[in-house]
Amino acid sequence: MGRVTAQRPVSRIDGEQRRTRPDTVVVEEPLEIRVNGTPLAVTMRTPGSDVELAQGFLLTEGIIADRADIASIRYCNSVDDNGVNTYNVLDVDLAAGVFLPDTGIERNFYTTSSCGVCGKASLDAIRQRTRHSPATDTVRVPAATIAELPDRLRAAQRVFETTGGLHAAGLFTRTGELLAIKEDVGRHNAVDKLIGWATEQNRVPLRGSILLVSGRASFELAQKAVMAGIPILAAVSAPSSLAIDLAHDTGLTLIGFLRGTTMNIYTHSDRITRFDLLNRARTLPVPCGQYD
Repeated sequence: MGRVTAQRPVSRIDGEQRRTRPDTVVVEEPLEIRVNGTPLAVTMRTPGSDVELAQGFLLTEGIIADRADIASIRYCNSVDDNGVNTYNVLDVDLAAGVFLPDTGIERNFYTTSSCGVCGKASLDAIRQRTRHSPATDTVRVPAATIAELPDRLRAAQRVFETTGGLHAAGLFTRTGELLAIKEDVGRHNAVDKLIGWATEQNRVPLRGSILLVSGRASFELAQKAVMAGIPILAAVSAPSSLAIDLAHDTGLTLIGFLRGTTMNIYTHSDRITRFDLLNRARTLPVPCGQYD
């Protein structure tokens, strides 16, 4: 829709020089998600992939299990002062036999771009029971493959190059192939868009996959990974204590501080195998008297 970035004037100071010029910034607008005509949530997001965002949100909230649980998704006729559709309201019709949980409307939560769980009544309300538990996933991934993922994610961040103001979430195969990437002003939105993409592609549960996020690993991001059946969540920054606790309890492998060849594996480290021993051996000095 061409609303991902916008131009704003900025006064730039460089030493003793000062000049005014246009700056490219990321767009942030509200998106209201309605289910069967009833308002459910509002999130501040970067426009684009809104249908995927709604699908991912509903799946990670436990309202749907897969794409078949949705009958239709459409933009409502929400207009601005000039009568132009803002494309900021989505209405999702659930399939026959699929109903909102009793707690869904009562929570009536508001989601900001920095914290997707703000406003939820209690910790128990957000510990959803996943229908796609990663606990039984037997995938194994070499540490060397994990180490390569941040560079691959960064290279694919197109909007970040022009704004510097977006979070990214990437979905990778066990061999490090990038399946999809989503960017958003909110890290939880980027993950929802990614999981929504997988839902649309009928890939859920995401067995054998790796989710990489560009920032920290919060409780909510760990929850979303678990709800989608993702066995490995990696972040370039720190995880929270609740994220670690949730990952431990649900069988999720949680990696933090993924930078270069270093990483911290907080839970279920058996899924990450060591760097290639042959390559490592070639970098070590050969003791005196030993030859190939």
